[in-house]
Amino acid sequence: MAAKPSAKPAAAPAAAAEAPKKGFPVMLVLIVLLAGLGAGGAAAFFLLPKPAGEAAAGAPAKPARKPVDAGAPAQYVPLQPAFVVNLADEGSTRYLQTEVQLSSRDPQVIADIGTHSPAIRNALLMLFARKTQAELRSVEGREQLQKDALAEVNRVLKAETGYEGVDALFFTSFVTQ
Repeated sequence: MAAKPSAKPAAAPAAAAEAPKKGFPVMLVLIVLLAGLGAGGAAAFFLLPKPAGEAAAGAPAKPARKPVDAGAPAQYVPLQPAFVVNLADEGSTRYLQTEVQLSSRDPQVIADIGTHSPAIRNALLMLFARKTQAELRSVEGREQLQKDALAEVNRVLKAETGYEGVDALFFTSFVTQ
């Protein structure tokens, strides 16, 4: 009879040992599921685009541009120092030396030219260096370079400030050698 009572207490610890094994996988699945949901929510918060109202509230807004008075006097900004570049001529070394002035009626654009002068100068240097002396020999070639240079300046300003505004570009000195 003593064997029967000893058998029952041995079965109780075995059942107790099996209970944590069944609960452990369920708990592990819940933890992994919650961690996955948290990571997914965080990724959605940071990676998905915000609605227009929220994006504007979080970022500092650019001040609205005031309309420029068409009758305002033109202001001129010289790009100093003069540009000196090697031309793209094959077989010989050719140079272009030119002085450039930019014109605008918008005081904000005049300020932007000063702020972004290094980027403007770089774009113009790269443009000038792609030309050959033969292209620049004629009046038409110089006028085309003037149009291309104005477009480059406005492209840089648009990229940097969000708006163009240079009305004209002038070569105040132009020498090829």
